[in-house]
Amino acid sequence: MNTKWEPDPSASFLRRIGKSSHELGQTSGNSSCPDIWELDNGDVAVIGADLTTSYQGRLPEGVSVDPGERLVIIPRKTILAAKADIPDA
Repeated sequence: MNTKWEPDPSASFLRRIGKSSHELGQTSGNSSCPDIWELDNGDVAVIGADLTTSYQGRLPEGVSVDPGERLVIIPRKTILAAKADIPDA
């Protein structure tokens, strides 16, 4: 029986996946967004720009953003920098 995945709000940040926005030259000052983090339970936290409203009317067929979810955009450079830190399995 398949069970619906539920996020664990008690999970802690374990490690950054990839490089910080500062290292990638994507931010200045005290801001550190966007970012990707592995949590101590293996889930992944993504910090980016919330563009849920902008994309709501033009999602591909079969794609939805459920209540309680947000569509978050991160730069290509951020995900490419994280690739080496993401295991194949």
